[in-house]
Amino acid sequence: MRLNPAELPEPTADARAASEMLDAVIAAEIGARGGWISFARYMELALYEPGLGYYAGGAQKFGDHAEGGDFLTAPEITPLFAQALARQVAQVLRASAPMVIEAGAGSGRLAADLLPALDALGCLPQRYRILEVSGALRARQQATLAQRAPAHLERVEWLDSLPEHFSGCLLGNEVLDAMPSHALNWTEDSRIEEIGVTLKDGRLIEAARPAAGALLSAAQAMSIEGPWRGELSLAVRAWISDLSRRLEQGALLLIDYGLPRHELYHPQRNGGSIRCHYRHRVHQDAFWYPGLSDITSHVDFTAVAESGFDAGLEVLGYCSQANFLLNCGIGDLLGESGSLDSAALRTRGAVNVLLSPNEMGELFKVIALGRGLPAPLLGFARGDKVHTL
Repeated sequence: MRLNPAELPEPTADARAASEMLDAVIAAEIGARGGWISFARYMELALYEPGLGYYAGGAQKFGDHAEGGDFLTAPEITPLFAQALARQVAQVLRASAPMVIEAGAGSGRLAADLLPALDALGCLPQRYRILEVSGALRARQQATLAQRAPAHLERVEWLDSLPEHFSGCLLGNEVLDAMPSHALNWTEDSRIEEIGVTLKDGRLIEAARPAAGALLSAAQAMSIEGPWRGELSLAVRAWISDLSRRLEQGALLLIDYGLPRHELYHPQRNGGSIRCHYRHRVHQDAFWYPGLSDITSHVDFTAVAESGFDAGLEVLGYCSQANFLLNCGIGDLLGESGSLDSAALRTRGAVNVLLSPNEMGELFKVIALGRGLPAPLLGFARGDKVHTL
């Protein structure tokens, strides 16, 4: 359920003070750029400004409400997510190189559960590299791994940037949705406006100007009839293109919420998909206390596929999270517990969240892009929907 900001819990005094500092940084940027910045730039500052942005600050992000987190990702829900995913990762590693790169590792739970699962499959990577821009999250990841997978901690290293070339498997779970998105408005008279951010009486507000350059070209290519409002992420396209150039052999395995283009930009989705997450509540005011809420938008998986394909990768599969996990044997893993005690019942409930169409099962999708892999991938054996992209 989406809430009005007035219904959200009031942040602490320290949190409000940090947000005010970020507000000042954003205001200075607006002033330096002639009184206007794109929404994509605003989103970048709100999420990643060093020391103040949502992912660059020190506050808790991931975890349940009792832990003070804002949302749960699939690895936090149950270790069976990583155990099922490990079967797909193992197939990629055996066909390419024994190396995993995880982009944006969150709390570290995926790495901490995936490494023992790969070990059990006899496919432990020589190196598990985590690309993480937040120092606070790096510290949390190190603590999680030390607690949950101490035997494998020596294999893990943290990266400031991607290697020039790599082979193996790159994982990205809920990474694309948090990349900056441009906000656009297609008008009734066929103009395309970029919605940006300006200041009025000291407050952040929206302001539109004509779209231009690469953004205009990308928007014109989508043949949308106005009036219509939505988002387009040039950052996602650029990141996929860059990864594709660096991948020598192996696969990019990306898990996120989104849709193929013809569904994401459907007339009935007019209004866009910007969502903000705060203390397990969802709201749509991206200007509410900048830096305290996560800001996301749905992924255009057609753009992801096109960017990889144009850079020489093959689209190896695309399906719902439910189909992917079932193909990877999460049902078998669940059945191995056998008992019906309270812990087993909680696990069944957690798996239901991952698979249910009303929860994460259909909202989340999995796409694989690769080079030099000889066989079809396990996770897309049934229910592959590449043809819908």
